[in-house]
Amino acid sequence: MLIECKKDNEKIAMGLLSYLDDFKNINVLKEEIELNKNSREFQLYLYRELNSNFIGVIGIQNYKDFIVVRYLSLSPNYRQLRYKGKIIHELACNNPDKRITALPEFTKLVEYFKNKEL
Repeated sequence: MLIECKKDNEKIAMGLLSYLDDFKNINVLKEEIELNKNSREFQLYLYRELNSNFIGVIGIQNYKDFIVVRYLSLSPNYRQLRYKGKIIHELACNNPDKRITALPEFTKLVEYFKNKEL
């Protein structure tokens, strides 16, 4: 289940984001959290399955007619394709009126999963 990142779970989001090379630097990581806090265009969602801890985070850029997946990070024990697929699929299902696209490194993943039943 995708849950919008709030102040209460920022540290969890930061931990999950730190797995990505772009966010190894703590200052860059803090800037990203602030960007998502101060803008409705940029959003972070945490992912967890029922009755479990958060295992992933997805960063999006939200526009009127479409959503761009900027990044997706999963905890090391959950990096299987099926978890990435569940996140993309749920994002698409939660936004049926919007087209889901992605930055180049996530384009194939998004195209593959956004319309699949999982």
